[in-house]
Amino acid sequence: MRYADTYISGVGAFLPRNVVSVEKAVAKGWYPAEEAELHNLAGAAVAGDVPAPEMALHAARSALKRSGRAPGELNLLLYASTWHQGPDGWPPHAYLQRHLAGGDVLATEIRQGCNGMFIALELAAGHLGADPGRRAALLVAADNYGTPLMDRWRMGPGYIGGDAASALVLTRETGFARLMSVCTTTVVEAEELHRGSEPLFPPGVTVGRRMSFAARNEQFRQQVMPRGEATAALFTIQRALMEVVERALSESGIEARALARVAFMNYSEEIVEQRCMAMLDLPMSRSTWAYGRTIGHCGASDQVLSLDHLLMTGQLGPGDHMLMLGTGPGVTVSSAVIKIIDNPQWA
Repeated sequence: MRYADTYISGVGAFLPRNVVSVEKAVAKGWYPAEEAELHNLAGAAVAGDVPAPEMALHAARSALKRSGRAPGELNLLLYASTWHQGPDGWPPHAYLQRHLAGGDVLATEIRQGCNGMFIALELAAGHLGADPGRRAALLVAADNYGTPLMDRWRMGPGYIGGDAASALVLTRETGFARLMSVCTTTVVEAEELHRGSEPLFPPGVTVGRRMSFAARNEQFRQQVMPRGEATAALFTIQRALMEVVERALSESGIEARALARVAFMNYSEEIVEQRCMAMLDLPMSRSTWAYGRTIGHCGASDQVLSLDHLLMTGQLGPGDHMLMLGTGPGVTVSSAVIKIIDNPQWA
């Protein structure tokens, strides 16, 4: 959907100082050497025992400070996550309400997988636009994958898991960037891709099953392929990627060649090139892969972390358009286009 007068006024990022290199992971036997050679990834950010909500709080405070907004000006708080945030049955956004935003702000968690921030953008833009008295929304995402039920080095095909948090402040008034468009669709025939053959009940966490998207993807190929559905479903996912990108670009009034940068998920070099950049007929130099390969796939934060990195290193300027693209279980496919209006003072 195209949004009028919706802006980004603040960006926040939290990355742990500890980045474990792929070379160390291979030497320790955590990461297969053949995978390292194939995917050309460099490392993963590892937060240790820093809880995801604490990382989210750091990113949120940074985004608010950069936006020049006070916590009391917030009308909405959306918290995107892909992994366990704390005690089961406890909402992590309540932690940010207590320590930052207060109890009057409408807050909820978004469990939409790795494109949760796209869903947050759509919901926040619609919420702010529904009432002229609403002024700002805070969007956060955070994950720490260092738990016994997750192996960050074998998380999924073509990527390793990194710990991080990110935040955006969305406003109806001016900001340093304008949200031009956000689009999402769901490829329902690929629903089993991230479920595999695991039963719906009891939940895996209650019986101690380890989570591996790589294993589930393989189960999908082995069990669905004989039915002649897997190839068609995977093709439909790629077609959906093309469609949401084309829609976002059309709503933004630009063509792909006008994009200054493209932020896909922090996947392997061949995945980013084949599924994203080749589709756009753009060189890898316009992607954010060179940065993403150094920190790992950080859940729903990848694209916002890339935006923060590009701004802080002066790689985006007034007039530049940036495309953000991502997928999540479901399978959901999302894209967004933002236009840089001004150089923020904090960059």
